[in-house]
Amino acid sequence: MVTIMDELWIITQDGIVLFTHVYNEKVETQLFGALLSAINTFAEEVSDGGLSNFELSNRQFILLKKHDILFISSANKKIKKEIISKQLERITNRFFEKYPELVKKKEWDNDITIFESFEEEIKEIFEDSVKKFWKGF
Repeated sequence: MVTIMDELWIITQDGIVLFTHVYNEKVETQLFGALLSAINTFAEEVSDGGLSNFELSNRQFILLKKHDILFISSANKKIKKEIISKQLERITNRFFEKYPELVKKKEWDNDITIFESFEEEIKEIFEDSVKKFWKGF
């Protein structure tokens, strides 16, 4: 059994990538963040709520927006959206618990390096189930 989500991006409404967990970066991170932010802004203009998910070949992308921060996960299309959304909600909650200054917007100094430590907060989410099993011994 493998992980539910393969990749994660956390992006500001302006398209600044705060954090990524990506195995094989095919597109420059900040360019990808700006593109997804622009697509979501466009979707918000033409429909209520904006973009919640989209698919590309065998991948699905689930989006969750909270406090003007966009959380985007990538997973295999075979995994149910509801399962991915629940996992993404857990990540979102952990993120705002660890970085409450983003909710208060005026207290953050725009330094994205502070988010590098978030990897430790979520590593078990991306850890393969087989690895988790063997760690138990």
